[in-house]
Amino acid sequence: MLQYLIIQLDDTSASYCHYSNDKKESRLISVESLKKGILFAMKENLMIQFVYPNFELSQEYKDAINTIDHSDIVPSDCEDEKLKDNADIIIFNNWKELESYKINENGIYVIRTYKSELFENHLSLNKFLPIAKRINVVITDIDSFDENDFEKYKEILSSLSKEIEKLYVEGKTPQLNLLTDRMMLDKMNNCNAGDENITLAPDGKFYVCPAFYLTDGNEDYGLGKSKFSIGDLENGLEVKNPQLYKLSYAPICRNCDAYQCKRCVYLNRKTTYELNTPGHEQCVVSHLERNESRELLANIRKHGIFFPDKEIKEISYLDPFDVRKEW
Repeated sequence: MLQYLIIQLDDTSASYCHYSNDKKESRLISVESLKKGILFAMKENLMIQFVYPNFELSQEYKDAINTIDHSDIVPSDCEDEKLKDNADIIIFNNWKELESYKINENGIYVIRTYKSELFENHLSLNKFLPIAKRINVVITDIDSFDENDFEKYKEILSSLSKEIEKLYVEGKTPQLNLLTDRMMLDKMNNCNAGDENITLAPDGKFYVCPAFYLTDGNEDYGLGKSKFSIGDLENGLEVKNPQLYKLSYAPICRNCDAYQCKRCVYLNRKTTYELNTPGHEQCVVSHLERNESRELLANIRKHGIFFPDKEIKEISYLDPFDVRKEW
């Protein structure tokens, strides 16, 4: 069931997830399409998330946006200082931007990073975890992980886990998507693009998520063009095979308890040619996080009662595909 409408305000709007946005030429959604998108969300009772470019919008756009309750997703280099100060989510595309940014205690921050950059800079997170309300780390080349990378990632998670444990003991409540989310979840909390949220792009068409709009139109991964819309403002939604975006039709994921996994539809299509089946790399990374979350939960409990109703079972695998015969 749809819950969110993401409105990509411009072709150059910041990426907040695994997909990249290399577009340099601005293409702003028309005011008419913006207003129609807002009306669509109102009629469908959807919450709106606006994804901004790095330049300041005109007052006409600001006035239209402010006609409805919404969330603002804003790049850290946005020229609109007032917008940045009040943004719901700030996005960083490199660690240098994060290091020089004034973090505030109510802020939610996304750092998009290559694995190599994370391996090199992960200790920087220790500086921000006690301050920020929440930090999300998004590894943009997760599909390129190999066995050595898995080992490095496991070590990094362990290091971050120790820092988070220390902060909890001090009475703080840091949130880091890689480790703290799984401790609090009882069911899958994935991206759910195409099922719980869709995207309105600057061309006035709906897409599963911004990645399917921004991708090179020639990419097909053997499945036909990867850039395809699922409707438009004039004719409404037309999602082909909508069941493929639902967890109940994902045979591996519905039997998995790495509840914090993004289960990225775009990555799925790219790595397995299936919308509802993650690649090996995405599964292993998510299970390394899951297992370290289990350790973190146990370690925090050594200091007192902590989420007594939550339990993360010990498992012997990192990819649920390896134990599919047991389901």
